[in-house]
Amino acid sequence: MLKQILKSTDPKLREKSKPVQKVDKKILSLIADLKDTLTVQEDPEGVGLAAPQIGKNVQVFIIKTEKGLKTIINPKVLEISKTPKNPKKGKKRKAKILEGCLSLPHYYGPLKRTGKIKLRYLNEDAKEVTEVFSNFSAQIIAHELDHLNGILFTDRLLEQKAPLYEYKNGEWERVEL
Repeated sequence: MLKQILKSTDPKLREKSKPVQKVDKKILSLIADLKDTLTVQEDPEGVGLAAPQIGKNVQVFIIKTEKGLKTIINPKVLEISKTPKNPKKGKKRKAKILEGCLSLPHYYGPLKRTGKIKLRYLNEDAKEVTEVFSNFSAQIIAHELDHLNGILFTDRLLEQKAPLYEYKNGEWERVEL
């Protein structure tokens, strides 16, 4: 079922999410709601959605991958690479990518995130998975992990002293944080 995405000013987005105790019908229904809600996002298009963004403070999020939607439950970071690599040349690359959030649509900022993240999590079949995410996928994972910890991408922009831009009527306009 389609759910309303909470706006960045909603205090629920600042709460730490609780681990899922059991992948039951209630959690599977939440996952279905996340999938339904993410897949209809067109302006802007979303690449990930965390349960807190629809008002449920549990450790669940979904991301879009080349192979479709992936469900991540109770993620634990096992390893983080601080130096992203350019996948084509094997050289260090600048890791700043314009990042946005469905809870703050049409606002973006150049964030520096990890280039690789190793995660242990449960899938929606309650099977434990260990997986490495790189480059853009790692950025999506880091963003969604932040949501589970009550952190918004604008918090990261402030930490990095990076600007925030609004994309409106085909134009980029710098806005104050």
